[in-house]
Amino acid sequence: MDDLSPEVLDRVRSMCEALPEIQEQTAWVGVRWRVRHHTFAHLLVVAEGKPQGHARAAGTDGPVTMLTFRAPASEVEAYASMGAPYFYAGWGRDVVGLVLDDDTDWDEVEELVTDSYRELAPRKLVDRLEQGARPRSQPPRAEKPSKTM
Repeated sequence: MDDLSPEVLDRVRSMCEALPEIQEQTAWVGVRWRVRHHTFAHLLVVAEGKPQGHARAAGTDGPVTMLTFRAPASEVEAYASMGAPYFYAGWGRDVVGLVLDDDTDWDEVEELVTDSYRELAPRKLVDRLEQGARPRSQPPRAEKPSKTM
């Protein structure tokens, strides 16, 4: 957790704290947010190739800050096929990662975190969240090459 940028941690923390009945925990590396007993967001730093599983999944030895989150099964392959900054984590059928950098779209991160929460939260908590009407995100579409004539 010491390697996490306070600014990035505060941004993700504020997104998670806006969700009903979450818990923030220091994880084995980084910080995670849970709803009931399920992790819906995990923020960490990969440096010098560690943690190895995260470094391997993202294809980098770092140093990078990354966020892992849950995605609907129907969207996991789309995220995986897009490539950087997204990656399929390789553990759990629905865990996707995102490398955070200077080009990160923080509105998109908020949607991803919220949708991840929706994937794991009990229906009554999702219903409470829906009263606030946050839009569901879709994986960003890979740009199609333009046709030239």
